[in-house]
Amino acid sequence: MPSLKDLKTRIESVKSTRKITKAMQMVAAAKLRRAQDAAEAGRPYAERFNAVMGGLAASVGKAEGAPKLLAGTGADNVHLLVVMTAERGLCGGFNSNIAKLARAHAEKLEKAGKTVKVLTVGKKGREQMKRDYADKFVGHVDLTEVKRVGYDDAAGIAQDVIKRFDEGEFDVATIFFSEFKSVISQIPTAKQVIPADFEPSEDSTVYDYEPDEEEILADLLPRGVATQIFSALLENGASEQGARMSAMDNATRNAGEMIDKLTIEFNRSRQAVITNELIEIISGAEAL
Repeated sequence: MPSLKDLKTRIESVKSTRKITKAMQMVAAAKLRRAQDAAEAGRPYAERFNAVMGGLAASVGKAEGAPKLLAGTGADNVHLLVVMTAERGLCGGFNSNIAKLARAHAEKLEKAGKTVKVLTVGKKGREQMKRDYADKFVGHVDLTEVKRVGYDDAAGIAQDVIKRFDEGEFDVATIFFSEFKSVISQIPTAKQVIPADFEPSEDSTVYDYEPDEEEILADLLPRGVATQIFSALLENGASEQGARMSAMDNATRNAGEMIDKLTIEFNRSRQAVITNELIEIISGAEAL
């Protein structure tokens, strides 16, 4: 049975931990608001951009003059997995859920006889993916010093991926991130970005393009890859803060429950000590 001093020390330690988790919860709540606003503000642009690109892609199809980013290499033997996670932990299952989805996708591809390559964005994803796919790594993007993710960061990642595609390093590229739904709901998502895979546009309007569709697509497709990566980074930012806020809230409540249990145990132990001392005093007095 722990001594009174040990119990008191442990109670103070848990109280200190609770202060930290409470502070982290409040910081995550403040950051979540900004990250959620950024993610929601970016969605209409990304959706409309993809709708326009979908219409252009549908008109061009897999024609001989179609840009390579749209038509692909004609094969799907080598797959690049771009795993996008956070630079920091203490956010529940946010990072591990994305890595788990990427590993499941990689296993499925390897069983089908495909070659897998991994590019990570974020330190936590790199740590988890290296356990099983260290020999598949082709690069890593460190965003530790980036306070607020911007389009330039996404454009840099997109340029690296497109350059690798142009050099024939892979046939298909898929990004992995977490789509933000709410503080308690973040959905791990996989999205193919190369060859470009746009949903068919529901707009029935017929457009005439100048210059032609192939030339417009050749100019817009690299921007489309960057836009999808930027959207994924924004979704990840909101998801990370939501997951951290939820995790720290749970940790704070668990710390409070532990403090209550330890306090009860401390009071019982102290009462037992006092009772034993009284018994010894009374026994000594009766002996005299």
